[in-house]
Amino acid sequence: MSYPASTMPPGQGQVPGQGQQGRAAASGRTPAHVASPTDTGMIPIIRQPQPGQQQRRIFSPGFGLRGPRRNRHVVTADELAAISMPIGDDGVIIGTDPESHPAVLGLSRPTAFDVVLVGGLWLAQVLALRAAATGARVGVETGRPQAWQQLAQAAGGGQQCVTVYPVGRVPAQGPSVSSPVVLIRDCGIRPPRGRVTSLPWQAVVTVLPFVGEHAPRWLAQADLVGIQRISPQETEVVRDTLGIPDESLQHLPTLHDGVALWCTRKHRKFVMTEPTDAETGLLGVARRMD
Repeated sequence: MSYPASTMPPGQGQVPGQGQQGRAAASGRTPAHVASPTDTGMIPIIRQPQPGQQQRRIFSPGFGLRGPRRNRHVVTADELAAISMPIGDDGVIIGTDPESHPAVLGLSRPTAFDVVLVGGLWLAQVLALRAAATGARVGVETGRPQAWQQLAQAAGGGQQCVTVYPVGRVPAQGPSVSSPVVLIRDCGIRPPRGRVTSLPWQAVVTVLPFVGEHAPRWLAQADLVGIQRISPQETEVVRDTLGIPDESLQHLPTLHDGVALWCTRKHRKFVMTEPTDAETGLLGVARRMD
């Protein structure tokens, strides 16, 4: 028996779930849309970008701007030696050496540092002013406070950067890398043992007016010694204590008021200290004796 041909439209009379998906599976293509329980029945339209169409990139203002195009700074290995920057020591400029180079005294150090200055009040006060100019807090332990009061008031432009203390009454200073301290002890020919000693970031400068019987002990313990003009008898004590050669010692009795020999057991250098106009107006001209 023959059956008449179906006159139903395409897609009707088929098993549910085998409509478009069935045809897509038969044709080997992936369906563009799969129905879900929450589907509203509207088939979304998915547009594929045309092959020849490029998407336009949007730049934010001020972001991703192309800067100027210049050649890179390139040098050869042989030319690297010509690129240099002179870097010297940091510290207090105490004058110039015989070659007219700046002589720098590094007082702010991460280790304890003891200095002995055999000289006059003028050079000690110049050293205090210049140490304060580098940002260090300067304390002065002295038995003649009237000689330091004017300097303490003038230094720092109104800020308290130089403080004068009586002998034996210096409190703890609390030095640190951001607040170094320089303590100047102007206590005569026989300074007493100080309550405050040298520490990291705290240097102690002991001023001796001349080389007396107690001077060898201070000279032997110092990390650095500065010597202004002294007598020939004093030079013998310095030679026996520090071992300075005779060619340097023979100049000490005839030094200018502004010249000092700064030395250790291994190194020595003559330095000329020239005051600035402000230092001359406050302290006067260079002098060895007070």
